[in-house]
Amino acid sequence: MFVAKVIGNVWATRKHAGLKNATLLLVKPVSPADGTLSGEAQLALDGNQGAGVGDTVLIVDEGGSARKILRNPKAPVRTVIAGIVDKIHLEK
Repeated sequence: MFVAKVIGNVWATRKHAGLKNATLLLVKPVSPADGTLSGEAQLALDGNQGAGVGDTVLIVDEGGSARKILRNPKAPVRTVIAGIVDKIHLEK
C-alpha cells in the first residue's frame, strides 16, 4: 500500500470485459518524508471510491487484494484505489 495523488484520467476505447464501467486514473506516489510527489506515475483502477484528479488516495498494489476490493475474483488488475485520504499528518 502507498499514498498517491491522482494526476490524470485515462480513457480507453477498448477494455477487457472485466474492466467494464471501471474508471482508470493516473496516480503519482506521495513522499512520506515531506508530502511531495515522487516516483513514476502509475495507472490505477478506481475501486468504486469516486476518486478524481487532485484527490489524495490510498493505493493497493497487489492483485489478490485488488480483486477483493473490486469483488471480482477474475478481474485482470493489480493496482487499485482503495480509499480517498482526507488528511495527512507528518511529524518531524
